[in-house]
Amino acid sequence: MSDFVNEFWNLYVIVIVLVSVIGCGVFLKTQSVRPEGTVTTTGHEWDETLAEYNHPLPAWWSWLFYITVVFALVYLTLFPGLGSFKGVLGWTSIGQYKAEVKKADETYGPIFDKYMKMDLRAVAADKEANEMGKRLFLTYCSQCHGSDARGAKGFPNLTDHDWQWGGDPETIEKTILDGRTAMMPSHAPLGADTIKNLANYVRSLSGLPHDDALAAKGKETFMTAGCTGCHGPDAHGTHAVGAPNLTDKVWLYGSSENTIIETITKGRNNRMPAWREFLGEPKVHLLAAYVLSLSGGEPSPQPAAAPAAPAAADAQPAADQQPAADAAAK
Repeated sequence: MSDFVNEFWNLYVIVIVLVSVIGCGVFLKTQSVRPEGTVTTTGHEWDETLAEYNHPLPAWWSWLFYITVVFALVYLTLFPGLGSFKGVLGWTSIGQYKAEVKKADETYGPIFDKYMKMDLRAVAADKEANEMGKRLFLTYCSQCHGSDARGAKGFPNLTDHDWQWGGDPETIEKTILDGRTAMMPSHAPLGADTIKNLANYVRSLSGLPHDDALAAKGKETFMTAGCTGCHGPDAHGTHAVGAPNLTDKVWLYGSSENTIIETITKGRNNRMPAWREFLGEPKVHLLAAYVLSLSGGEPSPQPAAAPAAPAAADAQPAADQQPAADAAAK
């Protein structure tokens, strides 16, 4: 109740609350007492002889209501509820939250510290740690990646060996801690025919049905229109900028020709939120270990792609860039 701009509104709330509570008690009293010999009907009758009498309320029922009124007054004395009055006990929800967090830290802090000192692969192999990481995943990550971690359209599968930013332990942990922001820019200016050619070339890279003539034209565009800057001349992608491999059979948005055309034409935007501040490093360490355990991480380094331009040396760190990470059809 710290948002009152002046004392008037503070008094206004206090009066409204007290009048409401006390008024309930007064009204109850008036409905519970009848002078001797004044019992009458309410005037409602059915079937000529069935009448509704205005008897006082049963005593047990009235006392239940009196108890609620007394309880309300005691509660408002002890706890916040009357304007800016904080109550005799000085209780606040923030204070209770901090007390609960402190108690949890005292209980679970040593456990988190133990795993924080261990190598991520060792944590991933620990059964107890894995169960803790799984519970964290189901609570915070399953909404996007699914309870089985197999992802959905626009959200990557975490159980395979395909990694957009890299699957080594350190990179997985950094991804969860600091998040990722990725962008596949729109290439609508290329025109519908050129984009269709590109789509056929991208499909040919992973062995999907395609038109050979269109794919040949699309390859020329791929090499000259800036696609290699992110995906590399071999289309294997670049972890440093989050550009996916276009030669495997893993698709983030779909592999149909229409979907690929839509991706190239309109572009894609994806964001993995950062969890450093919300969860803290110890919990993220357990979470990263669980994600690592799902697929074992990346089996081998990804082939390096050629730099996009000499100015790349002046670029921002990968986690802060907005690259073509959700690239054509991925």
